[in-house]
Amino acid sequence: MNPVNYDIRHNNADVPVAEDTLRPGELESVRPLPRISIHAFCESEAMQRTMERLAADRRMNKVSMRVTNGEIEAAARTFSSTATPNLVILETHRDPSTLLSDLAPLAEVCDPSTRVIIIGRHNDIALYRDLMRNGISEYLVSPIKASDLMASISAIFVDPEAEPLGRSIAFIGAKGGVGSSTIAHNCAFGISSLFSTETILADLDLPFGTVNIDFDQDPAQGIAEAVFAPDRLDEVFLDRLLTKCSENLSILAAPSLLDRAYDFDRAAFQPLLELLQRSAPVAVLDVPHVWSDWTQAVLAEVDEVVITAVPDLANLRNTKNLLDALKKLRPNDKAPHLVLNQVGMAKRPEIDPTDFFEPLEIEPLAIIPFDVQLFGAASNSGRMISEIDAKSPVAETFSQLSHVLTGRSSARKAKRPGLGKFMEILKRK
Repeated sequence: MNPVNYDIRHNNADVPVAEDTLRPGELESVRPLPRISIHAFCESEAMQRTMERLAADRRMNKVSMRVTNGEIEAAARTFSSTATPNLVILETHRDPSTLLSDLAPLAEVCDPSTRVIIIGRHNDIALYRDLMRNGISEYLVSPIKASDLMASISAIFVDPEAEPLGRSIAFIGAKGGVGSSTIAHNCAFGISSLFSTETILADLDLPFGTVNIDFDQDPAQGIAEAVFAPDRLDEVFLDRLLTKCSENLSILAAPSLLDRAYDFDRAAFQPLLELLQRSAPVAVLDVPHVWSDWTQAVLAEVDEVVITAVPDLANLRNTKNLLDALKKLRPNDKAPHLVLNQVGMAKRPEIDPTDFFEPLEIEPLAIIPFDVQLFGAASNSGRMISEIDAKSPVAETFSQLSHVLTGRSSARKAKRPGLGKFMEILKRK
């Protein structure tokens, strides 16, 4: 995450603190913000803490953000000698009768394209209308939650008329061999076939990936070319790397070769993830069971995370650790989904599903029974479960998973104008 740079000269804690605990999934419908710059001026410690929560959210990864303790005068002094950012967030206690005129020094030094969000203490509809008419992008009444501020910023900078970004779903196993890849592949196939939705399945396990085997494909190119040549990565290049498996499903296969070391830095997969979001409504990511900088970055970025586990003690421990780690990586997102797989394997000691879920304090998204014949037949023929037996309970489970993981939300409010109109009006006075 981008660090927040503070320029703090004094403290003021006389503003009431908003309860800023987010409900699970409260920001689910908010899309990641583009590469913009934000400078916030805070009077109170409460607002500084809100800005910290805002900066820590994964949707702010591309945002360059600075927080300064101060009000209108501090903002005017700052921008008299430096360029203004894309967005100024200004907390103020000014009286509604003088606020508009008090903003004049700031208007004189701000670029016309700069957007401004004012956070005041007066719930005054007349003031709100005056500020909107004069080019302020938004007026919010303190105390304010980080989620409300995020939604306001998104409404300004994310075009509601633009083509929506694709949904990204990452699957990871709590332990090797739990069937996470099988779950991911069947869900990708289900999403593409049930909803006739263009879906891309990307195998991120470059040395040992199985997506090519599971779909009976042998592509000459795939994800390795995308990751090792990010400068060439665009829609045209991606289209050349994809292998069509069905009318609506394409795979980005792993090389599954040990001819090199697959060591990646934290941001290695970010250009690919961004391109996948622009290229298809749904991207399913088959993430290997490793814990590294790059897997943490991938899991922090995606819209949904699905953990697959089997009912034994090691999986219980690992699942608990994953849930705790992902809660820190994704503080404003709902908890990951959990699929309990291979339940009821003969002669294997198992933890009862109820006892497995109780210490995790999470409800399972699905419980899939062990069916060696069904899964073995699908694996050996390079086909999915629904192709082998569409009427089986397991096929119905994958159908339900596909429905849950592809939920959509409503569009956002329209944008508001920037500070340009405000400047023009003040100059005429």
